[in-house]
Formats: sequence, C-alpha cells, structure tokens
Amino acid sequence: MKTNWKALIWNIAVPLLVGGLSAILTMGSMQSFALITKPPLSPPSWLFPVVWSILFVLMGIASYLVYTSNAPQDQKSRALTVYAIQLAVNFFWSIIFFNLEAYLFAFLWLVLLWALIVLTIILFWQIRRSAGILLLPYLLWVTFAGYLNYAIYLLN
Repeated sequence: MKTNWKALIWNIAVPLLVGGLSAILTMGSMQSFALITKPPLSPPSWLFPVVWSILFVLMGIASYLVYTSNAPQDQKSRALTVYAIQLAVNFFWSIIFFNLEAYLFAFLWLVLLWALIVLTIILFWQIRRSAGILLLPYLLWVTFAGYLNYAIYLLN
C-alpha cells in the first residue's frame, strides 16, 4: 500500500496541535503545580511533554491507518468519530486539572477518557490491528496518569 503523505502528516499534526494548544493554555499553571504534593512514582516534569509528544504521534499514525484502510466507510467514520471525541476529552482534562485545579473532577474526567480510549482501541483494532496496538501505550500512560491524578487529589 502506497503512503498518502499528505494524509499521514495531517493525521499526525491534528493530535500534536491539540496537545500543543492544551500545553499553551495550561502553561501558566505550571508554577502552582510545582508546589503541590505529588505521590510516589511521580516522574520528573520534563518527561511529560516527551511522552505526550510520542503518544500524539502514535495516535496520528493509528488514525491514519484507519483513515486509509479498506474498511467500510461507516465503520471508519464511527471509529474516527470516537477517536476525535476522546481527543477532545484529552484536551479538556489538562484545563480541568492544571488551570481549574479541580483534581477530583479531573480524575472523573480521566476515567471517561480512559473508557473512550478503550473504545477507540477496540474500534481501531477491528479495522486494522496495528492501529489498535499503536494506542496501547496511550492507554497505559493514561492509566498511570489516573494514579497520579487521584493521588494528587488525595494529597492536596
């Protein structure tokens, strides 16, 4: 199968732009975040943008694999719609957590995100197994983020 470079770049750019905009909007909250009590296993702050950038690229590649698949259009549309919804939920989590400092609500929002990621993985997997596999690190990271989020709620 020949690579559609324009589609691939677009599919990778969308999650990177969503993540970048989220980072810009929450940048002012990083000083107060640095002061809160964090749980054991909290990674250094420099690791978060590195991991998220990798995860956003993997999401983009996965969505490209679905977009360019030979699956029926309605199946692709359903999968990509759920993917878009989870990306929007991902975007708003950062604002809820960092800007609003609503840690319990952010945790509940993250549970919603986790469920949407699982659904996206299932839908992507049904279309192209490799697309579903590419989202597994994202699910693991959000699971870890859930631990961090809930622990921060309890500690602060």
